[in-house]
Amino acid sequence: MFAKALRVALGAVLVVVAALVGYLWIAPPNLLKVGTNYAAKIVCSNVFLAGRDAQEVLALDVQAPGHPLLKQVSVSVDESAGQVTARVFGFAAPAVSQYRPGLGCTNLHDATLSPASLPMLAAPGEEVWPQGNAVTLSQDPKLVQAMTDPALLGEGYRAALVVHRGQIIAESYADGFDADTPLLGWSMTKTLVAALFGTLEQAGLVSRDMDLTSSYPDWAQDDRADITLADMLAMSSGLGWNEGYGDVSDVTRMLYLVDDMAGFAASQPLVAPVGTDFIYSSGTSTALSRVMQNLAGDDNLSYPQGALFAPLGMSSAVLETDATDTFVGSSYMYATARDWARFAQFLLQGGQWDGQALLPEGYTDWMFAPAPASDGLYGKGQIWIESPGERPPFEDAVWMQGHDGQFIGIFPSRDLIVLRMGLTPSRLDYSSLPLAQAIIAALDG
Repeated sequence: MFAKALRVALGAVLVVVAALVGYLWIAPPNLLKVGTNYAAKIVCSNVFLAGRDAQEVLALDVQAPGHPLLKQVSVSVDESAGQVTARVFGFAAPAVSQYRPGLGCTNLHDATLSPASLPMLAAPGEEVWPQGNAVTLSQDPKLVQAMTDPALLGEGYRAALVVHRGQIIAESYADGFDADTPLLGWSMTKTLVAALFGTLEQAGLVSRDMDLTSSYPDWAQDDRADITLADMLAMSSGLGWNEGYGDVSDVTRMLYLVDDMAGFAASQPLVAPVGTDFIYSSGTSTALSRVMQNLAGDDNLSYPQGALFAPLGMSSAVLETDATDTFVGSSYMYATARDWARFAQFLLQGGQWDGQALLPEGYTDWMFAPAPASDGLYGKGQIWIESPGERPPFEDAVWMQGHDGQFIGIFPSRDLIVLRMGLTPSRLDYSSLPLAQAIIAALDG
C-alpha cells in the first residue's frame, strides 16, 4: 500500500512539474519576460558597444544589483549575427536583442527590425579636450583625494570626471573601465532629447507651444489635443504613467515588452489636466523622440549625429532605438565619460560650440528654469534642479541623472561640471552631492 501511494504521489508531482514547465514554456509571466529582455538588452549593448565580456556583464550589471529571479537568467552570444539571447531557468521566456552598427541593441518581439545602420564617427585627435582627447590633470592633493575616496565615489562607481573652466582637471575610473569605455546614461538621455529639440528650434522647425497631434492623431479626439511640446518636456502633460522599476509597470512594460515604445506611451490616458501635475515619465521622453524624428525628416536616424554628436566631437555616442526605429530617448544612450562631459560643457556654454550657436539664444536658460508643476524640482528641459538628498537646490546647479547612480552636475556660476557614472541601485541612496561639495571645497582652497 505504501509503495502504491508513493508511486501515486510521485506521479502527481511529476504531472505538476510537467504542467509548470509547459506553462513557463508556452506562456511565461510578464515578470519573467521583463527579466530576460532586460538581461539580453544590457548584455548586448555592453558586449557590442563597450567590448565587455558577456558573462561579466550578466553577473555584475544584471544579476548582482537586480531582482532575485535574475540569478536564474543565462545568456548566449552570437557574435557573427550580433545577437544576444537570454533565458530564465535555461529554457523559459527567451528574449533576443539585436545589434546594429551605430544604433546599438534593440529587443525583438513581434516586429521585424529594419536593416538600418549608422557609421561610427571619427574619434577626436590629439588636441586638448574638448576638441581632442588630450587632458592635463591637476595634482592638487585635495582634489586627488576627493576623486579617489570610495565613500564619495560610492558603491558601483565606474567613472568620475571634473571639468573646470572648460578643461578636464580630474578623472578616475574603476577597474575594467577607462576613458574609452562607453557608459549607459539611463535617464540622462532625456536631457539630450531636450537639446535636440533646441537644434530643431534653431532650424525653425519647431516651437515650444506647438501641439503634438501631427505625430499622435488620436490625441486630437480628446483633451490630449491641448498637450504642447513644452508640457511634455516639463513632465506636465497629464498623461498617466507608472515609473516604478523592479516589477511589471508602465516603464518596464514599455522598455521590455513592446516593439513600439512611443506608441505605447502615447496611448496612455490623461489622469490630470494638462500642465497642472508633475508626472515623471520615461514614456513621455520616448514619445518625444518620435516627435523629434518626425520633425527631422527622412534622415531622422542620423539626425542626432549631425545635429550634436559630430559638431561636439561625441564620437562614442550611440542613441539606441526600439524595433520601430524610434530612439529610446528616455533611457538608452551610451557614451564615454568624456563625451558625456562634452555634452554637459555644451549646455554650460549656452548651446555654443566652437563659435557656433547650435541652440537658440537663451534656450539652455529656459531648460534650466523650474517647471511650474514640479515644485522647483525639475527644469523645463528634462533636467533636475534638485539632486537627491538636497533641498533647497545646492547653489545654481542643475543635474542630469540616471536611475543607477549616473549624475552630471552643471554649476554655471562656477564654470564647473562634476560627473559620476556607475551602476549603483537606487536602494543604496547614493547621492553625488557630497562628491561635488568635496570638489568645490578643493577648488576653493
